[in-house]
Amino acid sequence: MHNVTEAELKAIVRKVMSEIDQTFPIGISNRHIHLSQTHFEQLFPGQSIERLRDLKQPGEFASKQTVTLIGPKGRIERVRILGPYRKESQVEVSKTDARILGINPPIRLSGDLSEAAVITLMTEASSLTIPAAIIAKRHIHLNEQDMSRLGVKKDEIVSVEILSAERRTVFHDVALRPNKNFVLEMHVDTDEANAANIDQNTRARIIR
Repeated sequence: MHNVTEAELKAIVRKVMSEIDQTFPIGISNRHIHLSQTHFEQLFPGQSIERLRDLKQPGEFASKQTVTLIGPKGRIERVRILGPYRKESQVEVSKTDARILGINPPIRLSGDLSEAAVITLMTEASSLTIPAAIIAKRHIHLNEQDMSRLGVKKDEIVSVEILSAERRTVFHDVALRPNKNFVLEMHVDTDEANAANIDQNTRARIIR
């Protein structure tokens, strides 16, 4: 039996560390809402947005306020508002949520509301009906250093292997969302997470 030399052992360690360095965590994005300040004040008159907990990306947080989503076929209650305010209000749901509500939202990157589905947002004080519902396109948040280390470019669309137990999955059509302040993390919705057996410890890597 061949005895591993010190040089071979170091090479193995370097290879393993290099592979670990190429992986990143996955965030599971449940249904949520981004509101403009105008719409927030309409739904919550006399209130200000209240921070419940910070999210992983700097400056973003889950608020204490929730709303009810209403569509032609059903409703979903206690949907969390995320802060801070946005220029335009946006509702992000999964395909399963969309079927419950009876709407057909397009798959879009956050901020792209072209052809967004019409949905009603209701609170105890008020309600509004707006074209704002989308299914979020799976994407990776990353900064310039991450892009260099992973060998990717700004507008590149990549394929990602999900390193989950018993359900290793490859997701194609994954967008990159670079920003100098972003923390490296892939975002998928609850449908995608369930299909690929993703939990809070699951990691992923870009494949070529």
